[in-house]
Amino acid sequence: MGTVAAIGTRTSVCGLALAGVEVRVAEDPEAVRRAWHELPGTAALVILTAEAAEALGAEIMMPAPSRPLTVVMPR
Repeated sequence: MGTVAAIGTRTSVCGLALAGVEVRVAEDPEAVRRAWHELPGTAALVILTAEAAEALGAEIMMPAPSRPLTVVMPR
């Protein structure tokens, strides 16, 4: 079974750790891209803040066998 991860600002994603989500705090676009590339291979679902999704670009939302399922939190 895969893991769930979240990428975004501390105030937006830290609460998800209480549900067992692997939280990756990223306060700026470069940190978001770094967090995305450092995700473990076991990540099956990644929750992104809207700002994190913008930093990664639209292509990250396109399904691909090598990418985890990705969802974006509403603003």
